Amino acid sequence: MTGFGRAEVTKMGISAAVEVRSVNSRFLEVTARLPRSLSQREKDIKEIARTVLNRGSLNVVVKLEKQLNGAAPLKVNAAAARSYYRLLNDLRKTIKLREKVKLEHVLNFSEVLEASDEPETDEKEWRVVEGALKEALGQLHEMRKKEGAELGADLERRVRWMDEAIGQIEKLSVERIPEEKKRLLERVAQLLTDKNIIDQNRLELEVSLLADKLDVTEECVRYRSHNKFFLEALKEEPSAGRKLNFLVQEMNREANTIGSKANDASMAHLVIRLKEELERIREQLQNIE
Repeated sequence: MTGFGRAEVTKMGISAAVEVRSVNSRFLEVTARLPRSLSQREKDIKEIARTVLNRGSLNVVVKLEKQLNGAAPLKVNAAAARSYYRLLNDLRKTIKLREKVKLEHVLNFSEVLEASDEPETDEKEWRVVEGALKEALGQLHEMRKKEGAELGADLERRVRWMDEAIGQIEKLSVERIPEEKKRLLERVAQLLTDKNIIDQNRLELEVSLLADKLDVTEECVRYRSHNKFFLEALKEEPSAGRKLNFLVQEMNREANTIGSKANDASMAHLVIRLKEELERIREQLQNIE
């Protein structure tokens, strides 16, 4: 979800430069740094951003320059100027000051000069900024798409490796059951000297229960199913970040169950590697919308 875009547009004597930067975030968060004349347009900027982004922390910086063509951006507030002049004169007389009131004294009051009344200025500025904003967001979107393609290829490689690892785990699980049955019989033989008193039916039942506890076929099938849905979402859905996160949680759940049943060093080693890959995938998903 990281990206950068910058655009400049000049129209109607107004130049607008817009920079947009995005970093990872679970939700869409938009902050804007705007000129005072456009402070009321923050909501419009957020609405435009939502048409391009679904997740990420987006920072927008807008800079404006106007070509004045000899026209001053300020005008004199005559009423305020006269009022402050009389006030300063009254003060001078009260404290019996000989110095006369000068222009520089009056200009210390900010109300004497005010912005020119141009009712259409805001709309003109916004049209120029809007064009620059959309262009900058387009650049950011293209950058994110390229990064996403690289991340997608990496995630696909990792998921396909996990699919192979699950196959190895399933094979080891099937091979282990006869070995565990043999080991159980040997242990029983050591405990009982008279084999005739062994209840063979009960022994077979215990072996069956043991085999059920050791069998991870069901977990492996579900894990493969999650892998399949993961790859499909990665390729087909435009905004799959939340779904992929959910699938990784489910994969991790199945890996924990397999690990709890693993009574074999090779299986345990594969489960550890699975969980390591899942953690790497989870970290990478923070970059996906």
